[in-house]
Amino acid sequence: MTGARIRHAEVSSQRVTRGDHAETARGLTGAIIQGVRRRGKQIFFDLDSGLLFVHLGMTGKLLWNAERSKYARAILTLDRGVLLYDDVRQFGRFEYFAEAPSFLGRTGPDALTLSFDDFFARLQRHTGHIKPLLLNQAFISGVGNIYADESLFSAGIHPRAKANRLSRKRAEELHRTIVEILRLAIDHRGSSVSDYVDSSGERGGFQDLHCVYGRAGEPCLRCGTAIKRIVVGQRGTHYCPRCQRA
Repeated sequence: MTGARIRHAEVSSQRVTRGDHAETARGLTGAIIQGVRRRGKQIFFDLDSGLLFVHLGMTGKLLWNAERSKYARAILTLDRGVLLYDDVRQFGRFEYFAEAPSFLGRTGPDALTLSFDDFFARLQRHTGHIKPLLLNQAFISGVGNIYADESLFSAGIHPRAKANRLSRKRAEELHRTIVEILRLAIDHRGSSVSDYVDSSGERGGFQDLHCVYGRAGEPCLRCGTAIKRIVVGQRGTHYCPRCQRA
């Protein structure tokens, strides 16, 4: 998309695109996309006149040259194709800013670029459970529910373990597994556990590699103990009660 010009912009959801829709369309129309970048779950389209901010939320999709559905919330017609933002539950964001607002910089460092020393120092400042901390995008940006569960299992850490009580060795293992699992998930184009598809409309494949997420009652792939599902920080959480210790 780099170098493409936006010929026409259409937005239709007040939940996804806040503010004046006509003003948003005017700001986007005619703009040239100079680059696309990501920080955690945030996607930034750098324009020659402003910024397009996209967050997929829970059910958002960015689709390229796809058929328009009743859940299409934004459509950009470019000089080389059509980008469609589709979102059933409308928890995502698709917003234009003439200048980047300050709230976009409040997220924590990206999970794939955060050094271990910085990660460990951040852990030491938090006394709460490790699972909800990993989901806190102000702490570390880019780890969702699936990948928090998978990372904690791989590191052998109970989701209710206290963050600041993790030893340096265990924290180092957790940092390593977060990076490893996120990169592996990207290689497999994400986890299609519900309706997620990539920009070509294809389902991801990482759900076939899940060790704990979505496997409640099934045997642990390591020890055979039944995987348990509990609620931690108001989020469904999957773990092995034998392999993961506090």
